[in-house]
Formats: sequence, C-alpha cells, structure tokens
Amino acid sequence: MPRAGNRPTTLTTVRIGTVQSLPSVLRGLGADPAEVLADVGLKLELFDNPDNLVSFALRGRLLRRCVERTGCSHVGLLIGQDGGLHSFGLVGALVKHAPDVGTALRGLITYMRAYVHGVSMSLSVENSTALFSYQIVESGSLATDQIGDGVVAMMFKIVRELCGRDRAPWEAYFAHGKPDNLSPYRKYFRVPLTFDAEYYAVSFPARWLDLPLDNADPELRRLLQRQIGELESKFADDFPEQVRRVLRTGIPAGHSSAEQVAALFSIHSRTLHRRLIAAGTGFRELLEQEQFELASQMLENTTLGVRQIASSLGYARADAFTRAYRRWSGKTPVAWRASRAKETNSAIGV
Repeated sequence: MPRAGNRPTTLTTVRIGTVQSLPSVLRGLGADPAEVLADVGLKLELFDNPDNLVSFALRGRLLRRCVERTGCSHVGLLIGQDGGLHSFGLVGALVKHAPDVGTALRGLITYMRAYVHGVSMSLSVENSTALFSYQIVESGSLATDQIGDGVVAMMFKIVRELCGRDRAPWEAYFAHGKPDNLSPYRKYFRVPLTFDAEYYAVSFPARWLDLPLDNADPELRRLLQRQIGELESKFADDFPEQVRRVLRTGIPAGHSSAEQVAALFSIHSRTLHRRLIAAGTGFRELLEQEQFELASQMLENTTLGVRQIASSLGYARADAFTRAYRRWSGKTPVAWRASRAKETNSAIGV
C-alpha cells in the first residue's frame, strides 16, 4: 500500500470572501497588501469580487507570508473576526432563511462538503452540548493555525448571528498550542479557550439548535432546501470522500471502525467495503490516510506528546503508533516533528 501521505489530491479552491478583510488587516498592521500579495504571485484586484476563487494551498501560503511580513502571530484571528455567513455568498444568505438554527448550520456544512474538499466541517451533539467543528483535510497545508483561528472566529460569529447577539458560545477550541500572546483571543471570544485540542470548534447549548430564525422567508427557504438537495446529490457521487470526512471527525471521538462508519451510512460493513473497492480504494487505506494527516497536524501544531497523539488516534500503545508513522512518513513522530520545526524556522528566517 502506498504511504498515506502520498494520496493524490484535487485542487481545492475557496471563495476569496472567506478572507475578504485581509487587505484592511494588513494595512492596520502597517504592511502594504499589494506587496504581500505580490510575494505569492497574487494581485490586489483579486479582492474586488468576493466570489473570486483561490486555491486552498495558495491561501495558506498567503497567510504565512502575512505573518512573516507583519510579525503578527494572530493575523488569521483578525481576518476571521470580520467573517460570518456573508463570507459564503449566496449559500450564506439562504442559510439565514432556514426554519431553525440546526437546519441552518447543517445546510452550511452540506455546502462545505460539496464544494470545499480541503476541509471537514461537522455538527455533533453529546448530552446537552452541541459542537460545531472544523478540521483541515488537505495534506501538506501551510498556515493551518492561521486558517483555523480565522475559522473559529467566523464560526463563533455565525453561531451568535443565528442564535442572537445575546447568546455567546460556551467555549472555543484550537488545534494548536497555546500562543504566547493570549490577549487578542481573550478580547474577542470572552469565553473559556482550549488549546492543543483535536479540532477547531465552538461549543454551545444543544437546545439552541431548535431556535427558530427570525424573519425567515418561506420562498427563500424552499430555494435553500432545493439547492441543498442538489448539493447532497452531487456529494453522494464521491463515496470515498464522504467516508474520509466521517473518519476525520470519528477518529478523535473513537468511532472509526468499519462497523461504526457503515452504521452512519445505514449500510452493512460488507457493503461499505464493496463500495470503496468499486471506487478504487479500501477502508484501511482511507483510515490510515486520515490517521497520518491528523497525526501530522497534531505533531506540527500542538505540543501534545507522542503518547497522547497515539491515544487520540486509537492506538493502545505509543510504540505501535511510532511504527505506523515511520511506515507512513519514513521517520519517527519525534524525528518528523523536529524536521518540520526546522523547516518552518528556516522559512521564516529564525
């Protein structure tokens, strides 16, 4: 089997509207946005239309360059604070006309699944808590901490936008280590913050999912339902991608067996295996791809130890995880983390 990290990827694009405020943020930090954009081969005119597209990889390069040029380690957070449902164009506008908060968030997630293959967004409920989470699936992505910070800020704002300005999420989660300067995070979120988490997310009372949305237009609601139905049909054509996204959220939660994944699709595990084989892949291959990418992101972006990472990926023993990671990457987790840190420091001139 080929190494999990060598899986072919498609070119993932996102609306420039998701980072629409980037030029103004750069100006506020004393940098010339045209010069920063030119460093990565982009022009300022790209931001004239929020529907313009940029590749996921290029957005990561751009955000990393923003940090290098400004010396500001929370650029992504600043950009995300200006985001919201408007960042998603027509779908964001239609989501506001869903009958309730839960339907609105699930509609947004369906849109993300259909059109943005570099990320996985999900909504889960456990006991009385809802978790609105986001994980980066695209392998080898740059500036994942900046992207994640921006997304958490945006999700925080979306929850308040849908539930009411007087309702703030309970907690914010970040899949990277605690930053040296916490004040920008505390100032914006004003809720408990958890770092070194397994995902980027916000949590809030599950009962809020049933809150009706004010001023929802029935006609626009029907348009939303029709569009979401079309998106679901399109997404259904890529079964391996669906399984990967389920695994991406299921692995940290301990729900990553073939039987557990098959149950989420209301099929038998034998059917799951048959459909994946017909698509040219297998369950074990997809599972290891996601374990490798999750492990690499945690090694690079958090301070979690190898034993903790191994446990979060479902390994009973750290040495078994170490052997698997050496098979996937050619290095032990400790060696890979050290080499990655060296590459990053070299790139920013440290």
